[in-house]
Amino acid sequence: MNVYFNLFDFQQKVNYKNEILAGITVAMTMMPESLSFAILAGFPPLVGLYAAFIMGLVTAIFGGRPGLISGGAGATVVVLIALMQSHGIEYVFAAVALAGLIQILIGLFKLAKFIRLVPQPVMYGFVNGLAVIIFMSQLNQFKESTAPGAGWLTGPPLYTMLALVAITMLIIIVFPRISKAVPASLVAIVCIFGIVLGFGIETKTVSDIASIAGGFPPFHIPEIPFNFDSLGIVAPYALVMAAVGLTEGLLTLNLVDEMTGTKGNGNRESMAQGVANVLNGFFFGMGGCPMIAQTLVNLSAGARARLSGIIASLTILCVILFGAPVIGRLPMAALTGVMLMVAIGTFEWASFRIINKMPKQDIFVGVLVAVITIFLHNLALAVLIGVIISALVFAWESAKRIRAKKYIDANGVKHYEIYGPLFFGSVSAFNEKFDVAGDPMEVIIDFKDSRIADMSAIEAVNKLTGRYRAAGKRLRLKHLSEDCRKLLKNAQAVIDVNLIEDPVYSVATEKE
Repeated sequence: MNVYFNLFDFQQKVNYKNEILAGITVAMTMMPESLSFAILAGFPPLVGLYAAFIMGLVTAIFGGRPGLISGGAGATVVVLIALMQSHGIEYVFAAVALAGLIQILIGLFKLAKFIRLVPQPVMYGFVNGLAVIIFMSQLNQFKESTAPGAGWLTGPPLYTMLALVAITMLIIIVFPRISKAVPASLVAIVCIFGIVLGFGIETKTVSDIASIAGGFPPFHIPEIPFNFDSLGIVAPYALVMAAVGLTEGLLTLNLVDEMTGTKGNGNRESMAQGVANVLNGFFFGMGGCPMIAQTLVNLSAGARARLSGIIASLTILCVILFGAPVIGRLPMAALTGVMLMVAIGTFEWASFRIINKMPKQDIFVGVLVAVITIFLHNLALAVLIGVIISALVFAWESAKRIRAKKYIDANGVKHYEIYGPLFFGSVSAFNEKFDVAGDPMEVIIDFKDSRIADMSAIEAVNKLTGRYRAAGKRLRLKHLSEDCRKLLKNAQAVIDVNLIEDPVYSVATEKE
């Protein structure tokens, strides 16, 4: 009962002031970004704010860890642009809902644990690529408008924007040295707001992006034909969106785990994301996933509990319902400065210090993942390519490490003690270790420090057994673990397996 209904840890010490102020700060930075992504994809502006509210509230309450902020993220929206252009927004809502169902199933079947397969160089590349994306996305605020092809600001408007951004960044850097009672980013936003209003400075505001006034998200069933043709249209986009959302979300969760020294639950986060996206599909939201920039804003403001995420989402709802006239006058320069500082803080500068100490293949993987993330904006593809290359490098290095210790005992039996895993990559080196013609009549291969890992290894053992058998000699295997013996059950007719103690190798699962 506690596993499912213990949503909040009431034993956790909560700094309510930090949580509330952090939530307000996060809301201020999330709204312009959600609006920008919605406009970029061709959605109505409010669709972005509805997504920020729904994703933020559901994942803050039910998500896999406190402090993680979700909203209408660009990573998932980019996936849906082609569907919007080809079939319209109703199909987008259907794809978002279907992506949510996929994410719920991934969480229910506890598949989020496979995020552990992402190695550290891929994490470095992922984080550095995201930092560059956050930085580059803020450069659009120095354009005359968010419309495609809009020109850059020039003259006094540009100088004003640059000055306000610089002051914002300076306040964020300096204020923590004066006081940490209030988040520096919120202080910077308020100060710039006051400067602009007090001196009557003409500069870009949130209302220049789009109107944010509206009502409560209405219930709406996507108006598409419910048949296999429609499923064939939305399913590919839903699968990619689910994969991108979970990849970014679970990697962000791991990053927060490292920063806070606590442990989140990936499967619970997957289900929370899924539920939020299903609701998005039926309440006019464009869907989304955890947002690393807003999460870092939240953590840097001192938030460590679920309250900040709840406050952020409710703040966005209040702005939609009541506060649009005030928030609409908020200078974009203040929000741009906050996000630029987030980009600087997100970048793993430590990767430069250790780059000459890392293996060359790890450097290559990290740079490649960052480049793919930056230029393709496809986080799932970047991480997948990084994991594949890392796995191939690992397989190659493991293949070179298989060794054999050889000796003949007092009974004239030759022993081969194998070290290192026997799998597809090491089969060739394994076969070179044996001298079938020169070996005595009885040979034992000891796998105490090795494993038979795959079908290629089984086939190699079978062929080796056949060669000894053709030479009139007997080959026996010993110290095989239980899982290795299961793999070899089809070869027991030609192999004498010595059933001796060895552990069963199992995959650890997350503790719910």
